[in-house]
Amino acid sequence: MSSSNGNGGAGLEIEDTTKIPSLNNSSNPSSIADSSYELATPADPIIVDPGITRSKYDPLYPEVEELFGGGGSPAPCTLVWRDLSVHVKQKDGRMKRLVNNVSGIAKPGSLVALMGPSGAGKTTLMSALANRVPVGTITDGEISMNGRPVGDFMHRESGYMHQDDLFVDNLTVMEHLTIMARLRMDRRTTTIARRRRVNQLLRQLALYPSRYTRIGGLDGRKTLSGGERKRLAFATELLTDPGLLFCDEPTTGLDSFSAQKLVALLRANVVQGKTIICTIHQPSSELMALFDSLMLLAEGRVAYAGSAAGALGFFKSLGYHCPLMYNPTDYFIKVLAMTPGSESASRHAVKSICDRFAVSDAAKELDMEIHLEFHLIENEDERPRTTRDFKSPFFFTKLLWLIYRYLLIVIRDPRIQVVRIVQKLAIALTAGLCFIGTVRLTQAGIQDVQGALFIIIAENTFSPMYGVLHMFPEEFPLFTRELGAGLYTTPIYYIARMTALMLEVVEHPHAKGGSSDQAGWCGLAGSCPTVSVGDLYI
Repeated sequence: MSSSNGNGGAGLEIEDTTKIPSLNNSSNPSSIADSSYELATPADPIIVDPGITRSKYDPLYPEVEELFGGGGSPAPCTLVWRDLSVHVKQKDGRMKRLVNNVSGIAKPGSLVALMGPSGAGKTTLMSALANRVPVGTITDGEISMNGRPVGDFMHRESGYMHQDDLFVDNLTVMEHLTIMARLRMDRRTTTIARRRRVNQLLRQLALYPSRYTRIGGLDGRKTLSGGERKRLAFATELLTDPGLLFCDEPTTGLDSFSAQKLVALLRANVVQGKTIICTIHQPSSELMALFDSLMLLAEGRVAYAGSAAGALGFFKSLGYHCPLMYNPTDYFIKVLAMTPGSESASRHAVKSICDRFAVSDAAKELDMEIHLEFHLIENEDERPRTTRDFKSPFFFTKLLWLIYRYLLIVIRDPRIQVVRIVQKLAIALTAGLCFIGTVRLTQAGIQDVQGALFIIIAENTFSPMYGVLHMFPEEFPLFTRELGAGLYTTPIYYIARMTALMLEVVEHPHAKGGSSDQAGWCGLAGSCPTVSVGDLYI
């Protein structure tokens, strides 16, 4: 088939034999050659290879999607905070201050780094800014995003990339992003728009070649590397295209090349107008050059805030000269860290640095900028307070997609099913050996049958219960994270998990377990006579 455009340019040639399989296609979708997805210019013919087998999640014409992009730019977000303090309650009942009167601002198109030694309050500060502090934490001060005090809307208008990656390992990259798109994106979003967004992120974050690779597993199959898992977590937060993104130590556990690649991706999103705040631990000089501004924390206070280049001058003015051929960020951490054996002197030095910065020109300039921002918010109200008209997915939409996810977990792990079948047969064999030659229509024989019935009921009751008791603690970290992100509620999770468990609890104890147990016991016992209910209570 051949058709030409209206301007008489090059024609668009598409073979009629192109295959678009259904979900039940057993062919390997990972055999798609990535070279066939190269971006073509409008003047070039777009030819679809008839030998290529596509998944329903692959774009039919990826060149057109690349050409027109995946949607508009995110709404710009300005986050400003003033005199922010965070307190937590200790076991003895006393309050401990983790963040002490911290002020700052993050503007659209800026990549802000929060740095400091361990225990400086970096993650606590970022959690407070994102309105994701744990229960029992007390926050004082002012935090505003686009002129509005932060609240529950932060969960849907901002993304939060955690330090540790939690996924359902049996899912593939494509399945994970597809399910997350259903749970996170506006319910008015069309299916085509969701697929376009997923494919766009797969390409932008270099995950497209691994889209059919399982996230993790212990069966010897190829799984994602550490860098790919970080990029997948980043893609998950970018599904809704938030204007504000928080990243908690995104480079932890990565080698220098993977860390450089990930921060470069953050930088590319900043160029599009996003505001990104991330904590980072001892980056290289090359990595630090990608950040627009730096905030150093020590003992919960601000030791420096401004450009990375200005930090060298500030510490030099205090008598701290960074040696030549020494990473400046490593030197800053070394100066602000607590030295073992001389904690008192270290705290005194840190207090002196924080006090000197509080009266420095950089701090005064920052305070003036923050004051102006709050002045515009409270009085002039010149900037429009943008908000997203977000419609959460329906109850049953979330329920069905969670059931689908948990059914995939059951289907994708046949080893558990094999172990359970072997367990049933072993119990049947063991119990059957105990009842060899004991089936007689006497008082003792009937009592033996009663014992066998008790074992059948007990084994089919407690064995599934132990599996459920083991399942919930294992899934609890992922559940609490997704619950905190507002993806679903506790009743939805419980109903979905119990519905998916019916496949195991009903099939194994009764369809497989009951028949195998009874067959094993009766076979070893020699016979299973018919005994009336009245006979059992003689």
